[in-house]
Amino acid sequence: MPENNTDPARAGTSAAGEQPPSSRGGLWRRVTSVRGTGGPLAALVALVVLLALLSGDFLTTNNLLNVGVQASVTAVLAFGMTFVIVSGGIDLSVGSIAGLSGIVTGWTATTAGAPMWLAVLAGMASGVLAGVVSGVLITAGRMPPFIATLAMLSVARGLALVIADGRPIPVDGWLATLGSGELFGFLPYPVLVLVAAAIATGLILRRTYAGRAMYAIGGNPEAARLSGIRVNRQQVLVYALSGLFAAVAGILLAARLASAQPEAGTGYELDAIAAVVIGGASLSGGVGTAVGTLIGALILAILRNGLNLLDVSAFWQQVVIGAVIAAAVLFDTLRRRRRTGGKGGGPLKSPAVRKAGAAVLVLVVIAAGWAIVDRQRSGGASGTRIALSLSTLNNPFFVDVREGAQEEADRLGVKLTVTDAGSDPSRQANDIQNAIARGVDAIVVNPVDSDAVVPSVQAANAAGIPVIALDRAPSGGVVVTTVASDNVEGGRLAARQLAELVGTGPVAVLEGKPGTSAARDRQAGFDEEIARHPGITVVASQPADFDRTKALDVMSNVLQSNPDIRGVFAANDEMALGAVKALGPRAGGQIKIVGFDGTPDGLAAVEAGTVNADVAQQPTVLGVDAIRLAVEATGDSVLVDTSETGAVHSVPVRVVTASDN
Repeated sequence: MPENNTDPARAGTSAAGEQPPSSRGGLWRRVTSVRGTGGPLAALVALVVLLALLSGDFLTTNNLLNVGVQASVTAVLAFGMTFVIVSGGIDLSVGSIAGLSGIVTGWTATTAGAPMWLAVLAGMASGVLAGVVSGVLITAGRMPPFIATLAMLSVARGLALVIADGRPIPVDGWLATLGSGELFGFLPYPVLVLVAAAIATGLILRRTYAGRAMYAIGGNPEAARLSGIRVNRQQVLVYALSGLFAAVAGILLAARLASAQPEAGTGYELDAIAAVVIGGASLSGGVGTAVGTLIGALILAILRNGLNLLDVSAFWQQVVIGAVIAAAVLFDTLRRRRRTGGKGGGPLKSPAVRKAGAAVLVLVVIAAGWAIVDRQRSGGASGTRIALSLSTLNNPFFVDVREGAQEEADRLGVKLTVTDAGSDPSRQANDIQNAIARGVDAIVVNPVDSDAVVPSVQAANAAGIPVIALDRAPSGGVVVTTVASDNVEGGRLAARQLAELVGTGPVAVLEGKPGTSAARDRQAGFDEEIARHPGITVVASQPADFDRTKALDVMSNVLQSNPDIRGVFAANDEMALGAVKALGPRAGGQIKIVGFDGTPDGLAAVEAGTVNADVAQQPTVLGVDAIRLAVEATGDSVLVDTSETGAVHSVPVRVVTASDN
């Protein structure tokens, strides 16, 4: 049957019950012409009004532009996801494709020595190729989209790590300017990229054959096929577009961080899906718009920004955002039930449910009013405000750092705000930008990555806010000092101690999260020192991501191929404790274990004899000293460029054994 004998718009109307938006009616009708967009828009307006009342820092030009920059990467990813969801599919690989495209761009420009424009094209091509492969697996291979894109998620992430060898690749030149520069000194370039992607998405969905075909396929694939649409070809195009937009997002992310990170984009597929659904699209296909997706991405960015400005706990932020996503999916389900004529009219027509909803709304209004009064009551209070950005709070070491910092802040009468970057350098950049927007007096940052944090440090420098580095130093920018233990020296001490315990024989290494500077530095110190002990052979060295559960699995696998190992170095205590579980009764006796960090659990294992030694960093002391120095820096301090001098406030590391406890 010829491809153009039936207009896919008609198929989309009959199958999905809804036609793509046209130019009818005026701006408001254009925005809300597709069912479901008006609700998210109203929610966005209400959210903006509420945050404007709760935070005097929110409704400022700088902060609103800051929100736009923070929304840019998620929004571009979500625009590509819109094509997939409108056509009734799902793409779990976009975050990994973004990371791969950034790495391909960085590698092509540095290692291959190609011009930056060619490197960007190579990065975009890698995204398109990954999307085409997913599309072919789904169409020709008859694989469910969930499985095909889940496989591509793993492949793309693995390729990024292989190409980069687990290390960040610096990005400079005009691409770095694109990430941090501004048009006319006012409008950030990432916001312009966001706008361009939104326009392109809207034009594809509304004005092209492919866009109309997406609605038709999402509404009813069989009806679309019978109407003359080559469904398989269109689905491959859909995933190619998703890969292209993911590549643009990944390159933009690398530009923002001035560094292509092999782990960049991890988990971003969930934010992209959430933005599309919050914006009114249906997970069953056939419904969705570029405007709705933009609104969804802005809601997520504004929520994170507002919760940050209001000093809401990093843990509660995850709860709130998860609740918003769940509510969006619930409303999508109710909307589809109403469209298909579900019996009973749905739970929203129940008087009890409506009363409960009204009660919740009243409680929210009361809580908001109380927050406004409370902020006004404390608004005149003076005091030093310090922001502490930690790389992760999913690790007892950094929980101890936070506790030490909070104790010192309470002792000094300092207002301390702690944020959790979740091991994501982009999220850390957003946290620091939010701290700058609040006008804090000092920033303490524990970098996820030393290279990726540089633009954020430079932004704080431009705002005149002193920066203290914690645990690891930025590779550039101006900081007062770096409060740290020497990770390289700690690695050397661990190797020396393991060699002393083992004497000779094979040993295994559990590495930290690939791409992080802490993992690289500890491994570098260990490798340097262990090479001086020819009787020791490293027979296995595998990453376990600083995670106890992963270390249990990795150690169990290493034992299968190397049952005769005599020692293990774990690059943090969590992995050491995972190794203890895997080794069972051999831990600490037949097989010696050396950990790293000096957390309470790690030191307890040393005392119990299951871990033989621990390189203790004294995390609580790190937190205390960082806050004390930050308070001092709010006066007239001389700033130091660590990229040149390497100024460090050292907190000594020491090897702890059972005899020391």
